[in-house]
Amino acid sequence: MKLAVVILALATLAGCATVEDIEHSPATLSVISGKKPNEYADCVIGKLGSDREPPMMTARNDGVRLIVAQKLTDSPAAVIDIDERSSGSSIKVHERMNNLPIRGDVKRAAEACISG
Repeated sequence: MKLAVVILALATLAGCATVEDIEHSPATLSVISGKKPNEYADCVIGKLGSDREPPMMTARNDGVRLIVAQKLTDSPAAVIDIDERSSGSSIKVHERMNNLPIRGDVKRAAEACISG
């Protein structure tokens, strides 16, 4: 019985959020970097490590978008929009469950790549 409750709780937390749902949530990070969009995206991908599927990178009009999968499933956990500016990039990170305190690995990876 206890196992069923745990599985139900995990299923609820792992719900099926879409990219559109995530991108309409408030940004958890909005910054400017001196790196070009592809350089910044490569850094974030490297910082996220191998404990999840590699983020899907798509080209946009003026930059790139990273769609980061959850660790246990392939449904989206975060959307990172990286737009080109004359002196680098502007970055917006939208996370699926941005108010859950145990999360934050995507935001930490995004913050670590701002400079340098």
